[in-house]
Amino acid sequence: MNYQEIKSNEEIRTYIRQADLSLEALGYTEHSFAHVTMVAEKAGYILETLGYPARIVELAKIAGYLHDIGNLVNRVEHSQSGGIMAFRLLDHLGFPAEEIGMIVPAIGNHDEGTGVPVSPLAAALILADKSDVRRNRVRNQEIASFDIHDRVNYSVTESELKVDDTHQFITLKLSIDTNYGSVMDYFEIFLQRMIMCRKAAEKLGLHFKLVINGQQLI
Repeated sequence: MNYQEIKSNEEIRTYIRQADLSLEALGYTEHSFAHVTMVAEKAGYILETLGYPARIVELAKIAGYLHDIGNLVNRVEHSQSGGIMAFRLLDHLGFPAEEIGMIVPAIGNHDEGTGVPVSPLAAALILADKSDVRRNRVRNQEIASFDIHDRVNYSVTESELKVDDTHQFITLKLSIDTNYGSVMDYFEIFLQRMIMCRKAAEKLGLHFKLVINGQQLI
């Protein structure tokens, strides 16, 4: 079974949809199909660019698409519950144990605080997930009532994650409109995530760079 088949699986789509509805009720930014698809594609791009086998790239995409499914249970420790849910779903769909054994720890280790880039798959997922900062993830349309997460996401007008041609660096390049959020706001909520990205890049033999408004900060 491949990534496209996972994407079209209605059972999985229902869980992703319901998980995002729970996060919407809690006031979180968008974690639905736009987010998980972007994460899946970025994770696949990273490993494909670095020359990993096509099936490993496919597994990275599947892990990316399923990574936030644990929000269906609770936001707290959603990476671990998501790994358990993914195990059940993939086992039910007939995935071999070897592939489940690569996807589940990637999902279980994607969140800051508890996550560690235990494998190339996990590292690619971390980088793909933590780099998805963009204006259209903000649900709140009342700018005056933005919290810091709304401000930071809304302030990001452009975002690009790219592996350089020499395969030495992976760079997250952001354009921030400082009318809505400052660079300091970004670091206040994303510093731990950027440290996690640096460790993930190292797992892949890369150096992580963060460039905001043309200035390299990491």
